[in-house]
Amino acid sequence: MREIRVSRFGDPGVLEQVEVPTPEPAEGELRVAVTAAGVGWLDALIRRGDGPDVFAVEPPYVPGGSVAGTVDAVGAGVDAAWLGKQVLTHAPGGYGGGYADTVVALPDDTFGIPDGLDPLHAVALFDDGSTALALLEKTPVSPGERILVAPGVGGLGSVLVQLARAAGATVFAAVRGAEKAAIARKLGAEPVDYSAADWTGDVLALTGGHRLDVVFDGVGGELGAASLALLRNGGRFSGYGMSSGAETVLGDADRARLSVVDMAQLVGFWPDNARRVREVLRQAADGKVTPVIGRTYPLAEAAAAHSDIEARRYTGKSLLLP
Repeated sequence: MREIRVSRFGDPGVLEQVEVPTPEPAEGELRVAVTAAGVGWLDALIRRGDGPDVFAVEPPYVPGGSVAGTVDAVGAGVDAAWLGKQVLTHAPGGYGGGYADTVVALPDDTFGIPDGLDPLHAVALFDDGSTALALLEKTPVSPGERILVAPGVGGLGSVLVQLARAAGATVFAAVRGAEKAAIARKLGAEPVDYSAADWTGDVLALTGGHRLDVVFDGVGGELGAASLALLRNGGRFSGYGMSSGAETVLGDADRARLSVVDMAQLVGFWPDNARRVREVLRQAADGKVTPVIGRTYPLAEAAAAHSDIEARRYTGKSLLLP
């Protein structure tokens, strides 16, 4: 089998394809022939050695997490009914193992893909969709509220936009460039180019001077800090990411006037996440949520996928196709 290995932290060039023996599933495990594997900002941060402590790894390791594929073998004690099923799963261990053409997994972390749902759509929604539902459970939005999603057309942001629009909110999507702005409009959001010098002023112009009720911040750094000033007193800030390389820093004054959901509360695996996975797959199968898939790459081109992510030459979710 083929997998992508990181032998040392560094630039995308440290991602190398290697041949290793194909594993046999042990007792209580199943094996998946991978159709598609998710690629995200977290993978790039970890590869550079800048990942959050909760995802601490040491080289050598295989990056990635979520995969879609077909069960082609089961170990002792695993129901043979899994054989031949199209599924979503993670390699065991919390993080790692997804950048491969074969993955061994646990049945309890494996989900059947609903009939009629494209496996690429399913894997694009596996982590991002369930995370979006978790964020909205912790920071609900109501009809008529004004919210900002940053970034607005990434893998997670595009799902947040769709779910918030379905809840009746007016959504502003922080994007860069005309292509991403067009996608934001297609999703029902009002795009705001956050590369503009006065992008926060552009938001307030669009709202008629009214401040926002909610900010979902997956960028952090300067953009996250600027977005805090857009919130009304009593508004809610949900910081869930740091694609800029730095978390948003909230001062005492911000915490006093806002309802804040700290990033630390949202990283990792949440209780009852299986319910959220099944719910987002159901909504996708019903046509209520559609992921934005920006680009797909052969497994051997994982380094190109990371380079494109870091240079922001992507829209939506990136996938590896073994």
